[in-house]
Amino acid sequence: MDLPVNLPEKLYLLAYDPERGRLTRTTDLDLALRAAALTELLRRGLIRDDGRHPAAVDGPTGGLDPLSAALLEQIRQGRRRTWWSWIGRRGRSARVVRDGLAAAGRIRVEEHRVLGIFPVARVTLTEPRVRKALAASVTSALSGPFSRVDPADAALVALVDAARLSTALTWRHRREFRARIDKLAPAAGPVPRALRRAVNAKHADAGTG
Repeated sequence: MDLPVNLPEKLYLLAYDPERGRLTRTTDLDLALRAAALTELLRRGLIRDDGRHPAAVDGPTGGLDPLSAALLEQIRQGRRRTWWSWIGRRGRSARVVRDGLAAAGRIRVEEHRVLGIFPVARVTLTEPRVRKALAASVTSALSGPFSRVDPADAALVALVDAARLSTALTWRHRREFRARIDKLAPAAGPVPRALRRAVNAKHADAGTG
């Protein structure tokens, strides 16, 4: 079975609720996916932690997903921004990742209109077992021997936790495995903390708007 290798693609698929047949956490999904893209670039050595800012590093970019590639170019060309500022930037990150997965045949996207007016995209999985395998990798990272956890899986767990993605990690599991999650979190560098800040800031703005 061929699994996606980039964190944004993995996170998008984990945000899909197979029981309800739809995506969840759509309000914060753009933030979570940009955080995943930053983590992907960080773990590939294409950016580094320059204090409070990510800084681009020269290196091979082959195999990057579209969102990570676009974000890397923005970091290279743009002004210095904090980690949470990059995560909180406006954009259509979920659509970029969705279209990449659709082009790869991992999901099917059907456009329709609600009440004949509002455009809505219905997403379905073409290979449900791929998502099931990704969910299993999260479970294994929490319960298996720590020395055998793949760094990419450790980073994925940290992102899922920071994004509060209950389709992959329920709040009970987040509480039960808190010590293990905290031990895995360094694999994602400063990104999970920045993601929490971006999510909290977004909800604070919505509550006062």
